[in-house]
Amino acid sequence: MGLSSIGTATEGMQLCIFDLRRGQHEGQELDKILYFFPPDLPFSTQLSVIGLSEGLITFTRIFSPEAACEVIEAERHSHVFYEAEPDIWMVMIVEKSKEPEAIWRIDALREVLKEIHSLFMMFHGSIRALLDKEPGGGLTRAHLYPFIMDYLRDFLVGKKLLLPSFRDCLKERRTVQMLTVGREAAIEVQTLVRLLESSAGNAPCSSLILFQDLLVSTTLSPEDTVNLFTYAVLRLTPLALSSGARSWSYLRKGNTSSHVTAGSTLAPSGSVSEQFYGSQDTSPAGDNRYRVIRPLQHDKWSKGKDGFLITDIWGVDVGGSDVTTPIVWLQHTEERMYLCAYQYKSLTLILLIPLSSILNGEQGVSTVKQQLLENASLKILKVEEKLSKGWGGENAYHVSGYRYLIVDGNRDISRASPPAKVTTLTKESLLALNRLREEVDAEKSRSKWDNPGRDKDLEVSIRAKNNAWAIARITGGKELYMVLEKANETLLYASDAVEKFSNRYCSGAFSLD
Repeated sequence: MGLSSIGTATEGMQLCIFDLRRGQHEGQELDKILYFFPPDLPFSTQLSVIGLSEGLITFTRIFSPEAACEVIEAERHSHVFYEAEPDIWMVMIVEKSKEPEAIWRIDALREVLKEIHSLFMMFHGSIRALLDKEPGGGLTRAHLYPFIMDYLRDFLVGKKLLLPSFRDCLKERRTVQMLTVGREAAIEVQTLVRLLESSAGNAPCSSLILFQDLLVSTTLSPEDTVNLFTYAVLRLTPLALSSGARSWSYLRKGNTSSHVTAGSTLAPSGSVSEQFYGSQDTSPAGDNRYRVIRPLQHDKWSKGKDGFLITDIWGVDVGGSDVTTPIVWLQHTEERMYLCAYQYKSLTLILLIPLSSILNGEQGVSTVKQQLLENASLKILKVEEKLSKGWGGENAYHVSGYRYLIVDGNRDISRASPPAKVTTLTKESLLALNRLREEVDAEKSRSKWDNPGRDKDLEVSIRAKNNAWAIARITGGKELYMVLEKANETLLYASDAVEKFSNRYCSGAFSLD
């Protein structure tokens, strides 16, 4: 399955968000809790968990003021920490298990926390800004609770939450997967980008172009590209629209068995916890003071007759029958942007237009959409046709004899063997690679604090119990992970195979010469 199964009971997994600046006086302790899963735990238990986390953060800061704890390994649990914003912490506590399927990599779990926060920021802005806007915390909780619960539903199968496990060690969350295109197709794509941006007149808009679930073009910053790409693959691409299936990097595409109703498993119990966190659509205490959007809800996007994707998540335009155009925040420029998505066959186009440049709201957005259809329709057809002809299918990036993952940390890009090919690897091979990646994570963490701003070259090899080789090479901000199950008996043979792969498919980036 590629996922680690844990129950939603208390001992399985806990996830909390708290603010160290709040609740420091007796009788006000609950103020620091911004989110807690499972939400129906007694507040005394929630405060106990958060109090322990706060104590660990305070203690480790004594020895490392610039970098508090990232992980605490206890006998029965792993505590994963992430400081999402200054003094706002996200902590995931996962119960350890003797089952091999429950073996995970701590950095992969931390990436889940980072992804939650980044996506939340894209739609709601920073948590600190929400707290400043409404110091009582009700507004923040009203947004955090339904957002994270909708996020967690994508990891739900039956009554189990599935966390990234060792079977996902040839995948990298929070990176984009690019489509490789030829020179002629690239020229056509660039022409299309110019046509898209000209549709907004003089407005400084941005765009993304996707083919299938792969990125073709972006004019956004790397961080904003990752966020928009993640959301597009999750809810906007043809696969996400047609099947309603999960298309997260850690979930199998088209897996209908995981598309289940959350029911009471992820819903609040309706007692005191609901009064504190609020219902899924309204505010704390159930008073409807806050308008809450839920951009991660399933089956809320559809394709309109004109090819533009529509959703009622953002509500209906006042005084009209049309749904309101979605709005997102760009972290790089801190701008609010209208999100217009157009789809033709396997091609998905996302146009981001600054709110400040559209003076008459929805009417102005409609004008931009009309201009896009008039200016770019023929070019869209041509680009989709060219990309389809050059597309090699789901196994386009398979390399016979190799199971690999390439990560370009400088550009937040990754490429890996197709999931169907990775499933042919034995458990022993994947466990060996998972251990290897843990070693690399630890070395990268040490290097980050010993030599800040300086990438470290590294090579690590592990022989698995089944005689397969797991190999990692790190150089210049790029990482290569590989499993070779048919590399004979010697490390020399395995190293030579990596050299050949590097020279042929990576322009020699990972060669030792």
